[in-house]
Amino acid sequence: MTFSVKMPALGESVSEGTVTRWLKAEGDHVAVDEALLEVSTDKVDTEIPS
Repeated sequence: MTFSVKMPALGESVSEGTVTRWLKAEGDHVAVDEALLEVSTDKVDTEIPS
């Protein structure tokens, strides 16, 4: 199943990425700026914060 997710900009030339790992499960407590997921693009692999 495919979902579209709006993410923060990861660079000027990066237009899409793939969620490679969720770092939080449903119901987990999430603090401000805590990593939620990992994203892989053609240029960078990075964690996306809350």
